Amino acid sequence: MTSPNAPDSPEAGTSDLSGLHVLVVEDSWNVGIAMKSLLRALGADVVGPAATTADALLLISERTPDVALVDLNLRGGEMAYGLIDQLHDQGVRVVVTSGYAEIPVAPEKAAAFLQKPVSAALLIASLRPVTTAKETQ
Repeated sequence: MTSPNAPDSPEAGTSDLSGLHVLVVEDSWNVGIAMKSLLRALGADVVGPAATTADALLLISERTPDVALVDLNLRGGEMAYGLIDQLHDQGVRVVVTSGYAEIPVAPEKAAAFLQKPVSAALLIASLRPVTTAKETQ
């Protein structure tokens, strides 16, 4: 993950994610913490990283997120398909991340698909529709 002020993301430094509640589901601690740090620096309220579906469901039970960044492959070989379905059914915008070029998730279940490594600019761009929707409410 690149920093929010990296050359490939000039607009990222001016993005405001204040008021956005984000769930990070990522089994790689370093990647999860990098996402969390970036999003918090931009004003988002971030929970996680959760490394398993069970961890994510516990966090969701406390407060439903506006958006969830979900890695397709979780700890112990667990796949996140069921979690993605559940989040989608609850009306949560899901952004799927994966190291694979092809992600076998139904397009209607995810708002965006990001291939790792994810740049800060792409990550933030995937969240913009949620911030815009919250501003118009």
